[in-house]
Amino acid sequence: MTPEPLKTRLTALVVAPPVPDAPDLVADLETAGAEVIERCLCAEMVRSAVRHAPDVIVCWFPQAGELFFDAVRLLNQAAPTAVLVFTSDLRVEVMERSLDCGIASWVVNGYAPNRLRPLLQLTCARFVRERKLRADLEELSQRLEERKLVDRAKGILMTARQVSEDEAFRLLRSASMQAKRRIGQVSQQVIAAAHYGEAVNRAGRLRFLSQRVVKLYALAMAGVDESGSRALLAASVAQIQDVLANLIKTLSQPTFGDLIVSAQQAWSDLHERLESGLAVGPGNALAVLSSLDEAAERLLTRAEQLTMVLEDAGLAPTLHVINIAARQRMLSQRLAKFALLTAAMPAGLPAFAPEVASTAEAFERSLAYLRDIPLSTAATREALAAAEAAWQRMLDGARHAREGTGRQEVAVASEELLVLFDSLTSEYERSMQVLIG
Repeated sequence: MTPEPLKTRLTALVVAPPVPDAPDLVADLETAGAEVIERCLCAEMVRSAVRHAPDVIVCWFPQAGELFFDAVRLLNQAAPTAVLVFTSDLRVEVMERSLDCGIASWVVNGYAPNRLRPLLQLTCARFVRERKLRADLEELSQRLEERKLVDRAKGILMTARQVSEDEAFRLLRSASMQAKRRIGQVSQQVIAAAHYGEAVNRAGRLRFLSQRVVKLYALAMAGVDESGSRALLAASVAQIQDVLANLIKTLSQPTFGDLIVSAQQAWSDLHERLESGLAVGPGNALAVLSSLDEAAERLLTRAEQLTMVLEDAGLAPTLHVINIAARQRMLSQRLAKFALLTAAMPAGLPAFAPEVASTAEAFERSLAYLRDIPLSTAATREALAAAEAAWQRMLDGARHAREGTGRQEVAVASEELLVLFDSLTSEYERSMQVLIG
């Protein structure tokens, strides 16, 4: 590419200390055909360059100090300009610093008025050429980075939707054309949506596991498939620990670490109470249940906070559907927990009827939302229908939770709902509308 043509009359900013042996740069530059717009000290160089926007800055420093190099670095950020320096500093390390700072011409012991004009032209030409080279390098780096993003996004789409590499690229290109954005930008959105969608799903697991732990303890103490309930309880404990470890590993700790630590602390308290409760046996089940529920509510609150922050961080409105589907898992376990807590209460003591009612209302409201959203497919509609049937069975079991058959129905239906909404959450997480937006 041909360099930009040089102006016939260059504007120059002179930077030099007021010392007796300094050359008369202003007069010599004007003789050479340049227009000197100002003379200033090093400390004023950047401000003057921003104000006047000269074609070239001409400096005279017998020894260039740290202040000068700091000013040049700031100049490159604020108002990149061609810089010509005359100096008597022979040190190679200083020459190397001048190159690192982007100084176009560094002339050692070579000042002469008759050399000014060609040096000015060389300095400006070199500055233009180096800016072009840097721009080309940045564009190349951007293309390489974009290619990496496209490859990562293709891999996500191929795994999520079970499509070929060509089909994944076609989807990205089509989304890029529709959104009138670069394919790299669309790819970055896919990567972010997948990352935050997975994080929302994982953090949401802490919500339902907090409730499931109490539910399973209540079932075990009530003798409802005690060995099975204890096995599921142990699995739930392991899942919580795995989820927390994964969140620590995959999320930015400066951004989300405080929320994860808060959830860890709540889990540590709940885990300690659970271990103590399992050790004392069913004789103190009611007191243990009350203590477990108190700790589980703290974990639920902190897990909910983390999940909502992650949803907002994803900057994709479609992440909301993942959160809603994931929350249904928690609501199913929460209603089962309250039903079993009510059953464990002696007759005449306050029960959890308001909590059951509000949980049921929230579940049914979200179920209607999921039925109506445009993300529904034949598979999701079938799963939602199965979920509605299981929900009705659980409600019926909850109404008879003081009876063994009612508790058994709550246990079975709540686990069925958990499996269904776990699958639905993963399906929404892999949805094209969620990934591409």
